[in-house]
Amino acid sequence: AFAVSVNPEGAEDETELPVLQKSGKSGTISKTSRELKEIVFIIQSQSNSFHSKRAEDLKRDILKQAADLGKELPVVLLIHQMDGHEGAWTILPLMRDFSVTYGRNSSWIFFCEEDTRVQVVKLLETLGRFDKSKEWFLGKALYDEESTIIHHYAFAENPTVFKFPDFAAGWALSIPLVNKLAKKLKSEPLKSDFTIDLKHEIALYIWQKGEGPHLTPVPEFCTDDVNSYKIDHCATTFSNFLPLCGEPVKKEDIFVAVKTCQKFHGDRIPVVKQTWEREAALIEYYSDYADISIPTIDLGIPNTDRGHCGKTFAILERFLNHSSSRTPWLVIVDDDTLISIFRLRKLLSCYDPNEPVFLGERYGYGLGTGGYSYITGGGGMVFSRVAVQKLLASKCRCYSMDAPDDMVLGMCFSGLGIPITHSPLFHQARPMDYPKGYLSHQIPVSFHKHWNIDPVKVYFTWLAPNTEESLNGKKVGYNREDL
Repeated sequence: AFAVSVNPEGAEDETELPVLQKSGKSGTISKTSRELKEIVFIIQSQSNSFHSKRAEDLKRDILKQAADLGKELPVVLLIHQMDGHEGAWTILPLMRDFSVTYGRNSSWIFFCEEDTRVQVVKLLETLGRFDKSKEWFLGKALYDEESTIIHHYAFAENPTVFKFPDFAAGWALSIPLVNKLAKKLKSEPLKSDFTIDLKHEIALYIWQKGEGPHLTPVPEFCTDDVNSYKIDHCATTFSNFLPLCGEPVKKEDIFVAVKTCQKFHGDRIPVVKQTWEREAALIEYYSDYADISIPTIDLGIPNTDRGHCGKTFAILERFLNHSSSRTPWLVIVDDDTLISIFRLRKLLSCYDPNEPVFLGERYGYGLGTGGYSYITGGGGMVFSRVAVQKLLASKCRCYSMDAPDDMVLGMCFSGLGIPITHSPLFHQARPMDYPKGYLSHQIPVSFHKHWNIDPVKVYFTWLAPNTEESLNGKKVGYNREDL
């Protein structure tokens, strides 16, 4: 047996590093080195400067660990650099490229997020348990406890039977499975449809209505924090703190626009006022009726039953022309969005307001056939002033007043070459619509919808700042009831 020091953060002080014991069945450094070059690492990266730097740091760390083991370095790729079309983040369109390029000399494609930390020796040991000549889909298993709209109520009778991977823990496909998927995609191109929850949709595609492999749970794929006492057995860990890059953004640097209408003034607006309104220094409510008791502003845009494109573009114009030009950030939320401005201020410290930033929970439309990504509105849409300026300077506008505003914005920014920046901390649905295992390693920024929940209780359970969090900026344990 031999021990290898692995440092997830790349520190040089050996005393701080966890030591992983690799069993020495036939273990030699050279064998490890040969196995290592058979893994292709894919980091699910983004082009925004904050995210691409984190992905590059992870790539360097993986290559440094590999160099310490021997000469043969693995391939480590950043997904946002791999393909010109916007659908690269949905991964399936890349399967044919993976098959052609790596189908002969590799054994595994291993995917991870920019905040996943990989213990290379332990990963080799873990993958070595599986016969690489067979079709394998490996990961940390998530499942829905009840059927949910974000998964189109899949497996409604018993949603717990279907497992899908937690991307944060890393996940792997054996090359025989990659080749099979590539062949299927060649004969049956992806449908032009919505991408809402990629991890669930990929698992469904691989499952092929029961004909393909199920996800095989791998206990060594973990989302415990790197400092957890539990990580000795883990091949992966996850950095699950809220990002903070220097001082949080000032309250006065975020302008909050709440979209509402007269019929919801009585039930939804009081919830905002009882919960997160006090966290916002600059907030306005936009409605189809001017109510001085709130107060709301009538933008002269009639309310529509469907999309609210006209209203949203009027808000963007108002932000640019009537708010202080020194306010760098705009957040647009629905009147039934629950949001932590306190946490958003920390998160935004990591983004450059001089870049065109469009941030929130990313969905996709028709990405298999060109399409575009967009930020889904209910979880909150965050814009840098520069992004709003570039958008309004373009000719891109609503094709109708009741067009879906979030999708039109996605189409416009796509046409301008401005990338959507995804954060999993924004949520289009309620806490109960997500697996508990998924939310357990998050510090959420928003949730959406009041349907069948007590929204005030949800806010104070999941989003409200508390003293300990305020003092040290670290994750704290919440007593989260089943909501």
